[in-house]
Amino acid sequence: MFSKIYRRIKIELARRVGPVMVNGYKNPNGEIVKHTRYGSTTYFQGVENTKIGDHVYIAQHCFIDGSRGLKIDEGCQICSFVSILTHSSHLSIRLYGSEYKGSDMKGYVVGATEIGAYTFVGPYVTIMPGSTIGKGSIISAYAYVKGTFQDYAIIAGNPAKVVGDTRELDAPYLEKHPELLTYYNNWSHG
Repeated sequence: MFSKIYRRIKIELARRVGPVMVNGYKNPNGEIVKHTRYGSTTYFQGVENTKIGDHVYIAQHCFIDGSRGLKIDEGCQICSFVSILTHSSHLSIRLYGSEYKGSDMKGYVVGATEIGAYTFVGPYVTIMPGSTIGKGSIISAYAYVKGTFQDYAIIAGNPAKVVGDTRELDAPYLEKHPELLTYYNNWSHG
């Protein structure tokens, strides 16, 4: 109880004084992921359907929508000004114009979104509803991501496409520092 009150006070104080990182996140099942951090200016919607793994970092000024189901796996890093969506009215508002009334309209897009373990999401990225990003991926800044992307994808563009493979990026570092192979293999082969 005290930790919940303390967290709320810290967030409200930060909004008045300036952004801070909040340590720990409570998943809908009550599980505390203590090594996860998020910015006090980040807005979470639909937290009852949002599952976030441990060792996740979510920067300031993000919009995290889990209303239709969101899973962010362990070790992900999400930069500032990222929108992760599970619903969108971007089609239906144009179809209906002034007659648009909400989520029961044709063209209203919904879908659970998943971001695989140890994925890096650059600043100003938009991830659309129903998207699945494989583990170990990198999403470049300003990408508009929609669809399913395999593990280890380097994703860039608007619309986003696979432009490379992170294993090729990692190989020279692992060759130069073989002592890192154990850590790398622990998550990548699991």
